[in-house]
Amino acid sequence: MAIETVNSTDEFKALVDEVKAQDGYREPIAFGIARVDRGQKNADKVLQANYPLINWKENFGSSAVFIKALQEAKFDIDFSSSEFVATINDNFVNNALNAFTPYLGEAIGDMHKNVQVIKTLASMEDIGKDFRIAFIFEDTEPKSVEAVYLKLYALSQSKAELRTINLDGAFGILSNVAWVGNTPYELEYLRENEIEMKLNGKFPTIDSVDKFPRYLQHIIPADNTRILDSSKVRMGAQLASGTTVMPGASYINFNAGTLGSVMVEGRISSSAIVGSGSDVGGGASILGVLSGTDGNPISIGENTLLGANSVTGLPLGDGCIVDAGITVLAGTKIKIATKELELIKEANPEANLEDKEIFKGSELQGLNGIHYRQNSTTGEMIARRSTREVKLNADLH
Repeated sequence: MAIETVNSTDEFKALVDEVKAQDGYREPIAFGIARVDRGQKNADKVLQANYPLINWKENFGSSAVFIKALQEAKFDIDFSSSEFVATINDNFVNNALNAFTPYLGEAIGDMHKNVQVIKTLASMEDIGKDFRIAFIFEDTEPKSVEAVYLKLYALSQSKAELRTINLDGAFGILSNVAWVGNTPYELEYLRENEIEMKLNGKFPTIDSVDKFPRYLQHIIPADNTRILDSSKVRMGAQLASGTTVMPGASYINFNAGTLGSVMVEGRISSSAIVGSGSDVGGGASILGVLSGTDGNPISIGENTLLGANSVTGLPLGDGCIVDAGITVLAGTKIKIATKELELIKEANPEANLEDKEIFKGSELQGLNGIHYRQNSTTGEMIARRSTREVKLNADLH
């Protein structure tokens, strides 16, 4: 069986409706076709998935076409499962091409990107086993490398909000590999072939060893986003337009990132989010859910400054300052003078702050306009109403 050539947009819509009407059909949360890198020793092991296009809660007509093309190519799709992944073949491509016929004459700039993907695949002489299609029907723990990468792409392309996708178990699915440019190598393959490769001058220059690739290996950032060292941002991070990531002590982990123009010279751990106009100073560290916050994800508000070498394990509101070199955690004892407490209350009218002198950091989390400092004489941690405006250099962002 095969999809007969569709000659009009009306016929295309009728085909899509027919596919969606079948028993048990589910529209996917996400889908896409990826070129995969397989293991050098084990060709059945997928090391990474490069998606030229991902669809996230969109383009359901294209997903219906891909599902029909798979079915006509004798693939059995289980809609009751949380995901479906398969290696595509020429039969699938030809079926999808027939369905997309009404749109093939459009110029590249006007052509729908899913159509462009199929047209490009059809122009290849032999697609072999290099291309896999993945559908995610339910946002549960991913079961495949392809599903993990679909979710990482959704985060890094800002198609999904940070901290909204289930990535539990991703580390167990991805292999720890040697990254040489954008090519992953199995470590065991390198060990077995080390002597021959080195004697023949073919041993690769390894950039890193990790389960995750670098952000810039897969993502084209916004025009006014700067990343001065590609090793500083991991795939799955999300960088809003205007973000600058400096070299040195900076780092942005997966499922973490920025919501606007942000200067990053410190560490934004996994699950941490930084608001627009904020400055993460040199060597500053925002703790992640696995590094000292007791599972409490950290959000930093807008126009907030984290001083050089400071450590923050506490959600902060807008217009806050954490002085250089100090640590603010949920259990940190913080002293607030009576006058300063009244000013903090004025800046946070919805907060229910007791009239006392010593607070735990957790009692102040998320509040706006607080300046965290340390008394240089007594060593006490103190807080006061911030009087300084945090403002980034517009020319740099």
